[in-house]
Amino acid sequence: MNDTKKPAPSGWIILDKPQGLGSTQAVAAVKRNLREAGYAKAKVGHGGTLDPLAEGVLPVALGEATKLAGRMLDSDKIYAFTVQFGEETETLDTEGAVVARSDRRPPRVAIAAVCEQFTGEIDQLPPKYSALKVGGKRAYDLARAGEDVELKTRRVTIHDLAMLGKDGAGGVEGLHSTFQTTLGRPDPYDPQAPLELADSVTLIARVSKGTYIRSLARDIAHALGTVGHVTYLRRTKAGPFTEAQAISLDKLNAIGKGAPLDDIILPLEAGLDDIPALSLTSEQAAALRQGRVVTGQPHPEGLYCAMHREVPVALVQLEGGAAKVVRGFNLPDVAE
Repeated sequence: MNDTKKPAPSGWIILDKPQGLGSTQAVAAVKRNLREAGYAKAKVGHGGTLDPLAEGVLPVALGEATKLAGRMLDSDKIYAFTVQFGEETETLDTEGAVVARSDRRPPRVAIAAVCEQFTGEIDQLPPKYSALKVGGKRAYDLARAGEDVELKTRRVTIHDLAMLGKDGAGGVEGLHSTFQTTLGRPDPYDPQAPLELADSVTLIARVSKGTYIRSLARDIAHALGTVGHVTYLRRTKAGPFTEAQAISLDKLNAIGKGAPLDDIILPLEAGLDDIPALSLTSEQAAALRQGRVVTGQPHPEGLYCAMHREVPVALVQLEGGAAKVVRGFNLPDVAE
């Protein structure tokens, strides 16, 4: 019997997480498929929790890429979410019991206008059904036990917030104004404009770390004089990773049945797309791997991904021409 295992992989698997699957379960599914495919045991972690009711982009880091998971947690993310007006639930989504009702339905033009109020830095009160810890216990555990949960507001940033049109247009990355010119769209400040009331609305938000979409939906509904809860939530981008790079659970499961891992895994440096590369000589690469400072770098100060040919060596901080290791990578230098 041949017990030889394939080398443990390093890189990223971007999973299009389906509803009903928790982030921890998704990580377990990656581990299981790698094991069934005959790979040596590797560290595996995710780059940002998605609730079981949410779907979409879940970056899963393998091997040396797990050293970048913290950066992924701190990165901006884009969500599409639907707010159903008229009922607020205790969980602010479809799982909880209804705690408030309202007959008011906001005009669509009012929704477009109120987006401006929630763009920029805002103070947000997290949901009591969240994973935040209160006195050493998870808030959702306390809430489910019927205990009062007192959470503090936190400062978050909503970079862009826009309403998705009926035709699916609008709310895309790079949107700079809530009031993009659209032929035939009524002026929200025109008292003569016909008012179309909305039972629900789908919004697109690009947000900073720590933002709770369920809280954002609640606060938007309150600002419109009604109540609401999230009925649909999809993450379309996490850090540099988009849904175009995401694979289905079926495609992941095919790895355990013999499909090539190379077809779905992205290299470690794919998680550093926003970081410029710093090319090294063999001597400089060896120095950084030993934790030494590399001097004489004629580049602007800042964070770089130091590369020897096509192999990431380290994440370095360049100051005064000297490159210091922030995070080293233990990857085989296959170019040598």
